[in-house]
Amino acid sequence: MVRSNKKFIPVMLMPFQEDGHIDYRVLGNLVEYYLEAGASGLFANCLSSEMFNLTQEEMLASVAFIVEKVNGRVSVVATGSFDQPIEMQAQFIKEIYKTGVDSVIVITSLMAKEEDTEETFQANVERLLSLTPDIPLGFYECPVPYKRVISPEFLGKLVKSGRIKYHKDTSLDIENVKAKIAYTAEVSDFGLYDAYMVHAVETLRSGSAGLSCIQGNYFPELVVWLCNHYGCPDKEEDVSQVQQFFIDNMDVMHATYPTSAKYVLQQRNLPIGVYCRSREESLHQSTKDQLNRLGDDYEILANRIGLSK
Repeated sequence: MVRSNKKFIPVMLMPFQEDGHIDYRVLGNLVEYYLEAGASGLFANCLSSEMFNLTQEEMLASVAFIVEKVNGRVSVVATGSFDQPIEMQAQFIKEIYKTGVDSVIVITSLMAKEEDTEETFQANVERLLSLTPDIPLGFYECPVPYKRVISPEFLGKLVKSGRIKYHKDTSLDIENVKAKIAYTAEVSDFGLYDAYMVHAVETLRSGSAGLSCIQGNYFPELVVWLCNHYGCPDKEEDVSQVQQFFIDNMDVMHATYPTSAKYVLQQRNLPIGVYCRSREESLHQSTKDQLNRLGDDYEILANRIGLSK
């Protein structure tokens, strides 16, 4: 089933105070910022949230805070599987689910070691599902500690079981994405969200549920605009320009992320600090200059396509 209404699901940043503690005041502001930009859901406790640098207590507290702040306005998903035995992963998934999220996300690369076979991976996933009955789950092809891309056939099998509601794809392979869409097309309450903005328009036109990308932590309203206009015949030139903007700026948006995204949001008047637990180094002036030019280029593009924020 090809959906015409596409959704943007931000991979949420985690704001910190300068002393390293979570800044809950800014986190609340960030939730509203995403929603005002048009986000249709939120992905909490993800790599952009610096999840590997949070304690389990911080994960549970921050996810519960986000769920309460959202108050049912959109769906919230959050990662719940970490580098532990399958039985312990299942237990933490249950704890995350109790916070009120709609689905709990499983990191594919933590379902098996990098050297493990596909058979081992699939067996571990099946084991996890059996240990978490009745909990809606999703998958995230997180690139840390390594990237394990789930096969279209296996994803299709799991989605048809009714347990899998969400998939964040990072395969960077449009043919793989199309195959996953084909194998899951019969299930209406499942959504594949692509992270790779180089082929954003093609993945939307191929039937994905939407986008879930780090670029949305710079200019969320531009990703929403693309989800809303990718198929408009009278917007083809604008859509092409937006797609090219994301292609041209892939490197600068990734190089010092997530510090760079926090810096850009700060320049856009969101009161967020740039402190990150996952990156100790500060931004060099040359990097700030690049990010300032990125912001200027965005403003030019936004004015050109009639997008105001």
